[in-house]
Amino acid sequence: MCFLSNLIWLSSNLCSNDAAQPWQFGFQDGGSPSYEGIVELHDDIMFYLILILVGVAWMLMSTIRKFNWNHNQIVHKYLNHGTVLELIWTISPALVLIAIAFPSFKLLYLLDEVIDPVMTVKAIGNQWYWSYEYSDYLDQEGQSIEFDSYLVPESDLEIGDLRLLEVDNRVVVPVDTHIRFIVTARDVIHSFAVPSLGVKLDCIPGRLNQFSLVINREGVFYGQCSELCGVLHGFMPVVIEAVSLEQYLAWLSDQIPPYLTKEGYTPCIYLCITHLPSVC
Repeated sequence: MCFLSNLIWLSSNLCSNDAAQPWQFGFQDGGSPSYEGIVELHDDIMFYLILILVGVAWMLMSTIRKFNWNHNQIVHKYLNHGTVLELIWTISPALVLIAIAFPSFKLLYLLDEVIDPVMTVKAIGNQWYWSYEYSDYLDQEGQSIEFDSYLVPESDLEIGDLRLLEVDNRVVVPVDTHIRFIVTARDVIHSFAVPSLGVKLDCIPGRLNQFSLVINREGVFYGQCSELCGVLHGFMPVVIEAVSLEQYLAWLSDQIPPYLTKEGYTPCIYLCITHLPSVC
């Protein structure tokens, strides 16, 4: 009976947690157009890699089988080059590289573009936790929303929490919104990485890096610092929770009220004007 009650509770409180699974060999489920583009590029390159693998393996096995000492004991002393063969193995790799380069450069430049974001989130790496700042929202004293995010100890985990991945304060953002992330560090080099969103960017002290992100579905997306930064490098996870616009506005109202944007609007009015006029 207890098992059935727990099963019913879990089924009624399911949420989308995007994290790596034990013995997982494939990709995680994508949550952004950036991730989908990366996976599509990977699949395209794998097509060429399989063709190259099959072709090279066939040539090696054919050479070993047909030109070994038992089948061909004649040594061609003066046969030291073949013009046609050399042209083939020089031009063919060049064509393959060109076919790979065009979609690769296209995706690279698309990922670097940050054009007219609706909101900005600043992530600061520390030894060994993350600090976040929502600089678009200010209180009456001109202070923005700021908080630190620490790993939840294993002794404090609840049912459904992931070990070494859960934090006390998540980054909450709305779905279908163009978000700019600015990353940096206070002490040593860190790396802000969330695999299921196609995000991985170095956080360097004294330097600002940025990337754009559009999350196309609700869920909780897990990541970790991906740059060796000290003894507790493996204990500073990243958790981004994507919610609907209404839930995001409710989360904003739960912060230290009242908050205004830099333009003087409340968050609801600001997001409606810049992002979803139909909501208002």
